[in-house]
Amino acid sequence: MERPLARIAGVNIPTNKRVVIALQYIHGIGSKKAEEITQKVNIPAERRVNQLTDAEVLQIRETIDRDYLVEGDLRREVSMNIKRLMDLGAYRGLRHRKQLPVRGQRTHTNARTRKGKAKPIAGKKK
Repeated sequence: MERPLARIAGVNIPTNKRVVIALQYIHGIGSKKAEEITQKVNIPAERRVNQLTDAEVLQIRETIDRDYLVEGDLRREVSMNIKRLMDLGAYRGLRHRKQLPVRGQRTHTNARTRKGKAKPIAGKKK
């Protein structure tokens, strides 16, 4: 049974991949949760998305909706947690506000992902 795309939690899931791999395209589902979901729905590990029946896709969708926080809701919760830290004035909140590393990494060198492209300082070279 060939279908164009399976759509779960508002995400188009790739059709010709294994179900465990394809579920990881959903924000908030990693390898561990994907395996849990396939075991709950009793789908064998080597089954591919385009081999799923409509009933199985529906079961997967219901399991995710019922038991897991994914996509928009998860993103909203994470951003609310960060906003809460910033409003409290907690140390981690201040680091988020200044766009510096939050988890104790050094910033003298490195930390370029958080700090952005290096800005040259005038008159520094000797």
